[in-house]
Amino acid sequence: MAATEQRLSTTVLVIGTGGAGLRASVELAEAGVDVLAVGKRPKNDAHTSLAAGGINAALATMDPEDSWQQHAADTLKESYLLGDPRTTEIVTRGAARGIDDLERYGMTFAREQDGRISQRFFGAHTFRRTAFAGDYTGLEIQRTLVRRAEQLRIPVLEGVYITRILTHEGAVFGAYGFDLKDGTRYRVHADAVILAAGGHTRIWRRTSSRRDENTGDSFRLAVEAGARLRDPELVQFHPSGIIEPENAAGTLVSEAARGEGGVLRNALGERYMSRYDPERMELSTRDRVALASYTEIKEGRGTEKGGVWLDVSHLPRQTVMDRLPRVYQTLLDLQMLDITRDPIEVAPTAHYSMGGVWVRPEDHSTDVRGLYAIGEASSGLHGANRLGGNSLVELLVYGRITGRAAAAYSESLSAQPRSTAAVAEARAEVDGLLAADGPENVRALQRAVRNTMTEHAGVVRDEEGLRTGLAELAAIEKRMEDVGVHPDVAGFQDLAHAFDLKAAVLAARATLEAALERRETRGCHNRSDYPDMNEELRVNLVWSPATGITRESVPPVPEEIASLMEEVPTDGKLQE
Repeated sequence: MAATEQRLSTTVLVIGTGGAGLRASVELAEAGVDVLAVGKRPKNDAHTSLAAGGINAALATMDPEDSWQQHAADTLKESYLLGDPRTTEIVTRGAARGIDDLERYGMTFAREQDGRISQRFFGAHTFRRTAFAGDYTGLEIQRTLVRRAEQLRIPVLEGVYITRILTHEGAVFGAYGFDLKDGTRYRVHADAVILAAGGHTRIWRRTSSRRDENTGDSFRLAVEAGARLRDPELVQFHPSGIIEPENAAGTLVSEAARGEGGVLRNALGERYMSRYDPERMELSTRDRVALASYTEIKEGRGTEKGGVWLDVSHLPRQTVMDRLPRVYQTLLDLQMLDITRDPIEVAPTAHYSMGGVWVRPEDHSTDVRGLYAIGEASSGLHGANRLGGNSLVELLVYGRITGRAAAAYSESLSAQPRSTAAVAEARAEVDGLLAADGPENVRALQRAVRNTMTEHAGVVRDEEGLRTGLAELAAIEKRMEDVGVHPDVAGFQDLAHAFDLKAAVLAARATLEAALERRETRGCHNRSDYPDMNEELRVNLVWSPATGITRESVPPVPEEIASLMEEVPTDGKLQE
């Protein structure tokens, strides 16, 4: 029996209902433009809701001398000069407006007694510029945007998995997908498509993402539509992800645990950060702490389960309860562990895709006409190390800009050609997987990808390991020809997992090939066989299956920003 196929039409289709997707949708709806947002997860439970620490903007509420130029300088310096200066200027100039927008939508920020928005230090910031709402800033932003979307009556399709962006002669005309519960197909016609479906950190064994999110869908959808990826090898590993239970491995223990005075020890009881950054110790940068922990584990000084100890039990119990409530509750729920008495076993965990779909700085348009990418799906701001607190403001700034750009693009069209062949191809791809009845298990192959990436493209990489990873990936791709896909009474999750596997393999190949090409150590990218930075590789690596890897030069930093890129004072500050 032929599958039911719903046909929908809208001016702009937004794929992803996290902070980036909803902010773009709100901008479009406020401008009176027809918009439809589609997400595979419930909108209240998008990945944005996990962001704890805060959101950056040079509001100068605490430090009057702060400015967008200094914010830009700090961002570019921390990017190891791989961040795009134009993108950085747009985000840092637009940050204050992003905060204003959230307040206009009803979000409550922490405030000083005189009513000013409170701002605190995050690592590598010259001034206090991180606004926050407790240790649940991302959740509050997501709730605020969901509420605004409901006020504007923006239609949101939840539990729908987009399998393909529909294109004809280099321009988008919509997307194809299916309902995760009953398998109903959706063909959505749209003038423009905004891709806001996250990054690819789920392709590692330990990740701060939940199951079935950040699986690389954005990368696959964009590349198969004709777009390219930029710097897929630049992945931020967070130093402290929990190890158990298996289904929650990689869940974050907030950086605040170190910021409040938590200490790191190896299995021998040594406070090992004295070997790696004796001045800053546990307050060092994410990339340094992750590398230190990785080295301790790799050299045999880790715990039996392959981790290290993060200990806050020496702090006053009230401090832990007041300043780390979410960490306390998480460990109690997942491990029945009282962190006021016992240390936490942690290891580095894949946390954030700093590379992503290649986009233009002005409006985040891609190589495909009418296709845009925003949020963690995109690239350009973070370079080789992300400044803590920048990801949340980026999605607000570009959600607004790209929403407007997509509306203007639609307005410019005199007609929109569609392709019955493209629709038939998308339909056949789903039909083909549903008919697949081979012996290979999709979940097992996903696990194989994660094992390969963890072993060969983790915190530290080398030529031999990366080549081994590519060989293992080729073997996995061969096994994929014999998968079996079996929807059941619970729904079409197995079909979604098959598409997630396709995304994971594409994202893994892009990451491995770019990591092989980047023969240097820079920020998050550690090559044990090339331990130094190479000035010739101060370039972005752009990848597609058609062209392989090309090098793209990074524009020069404007003098007004370059002059501010000095060493940031670090005394007593968490270098997040």
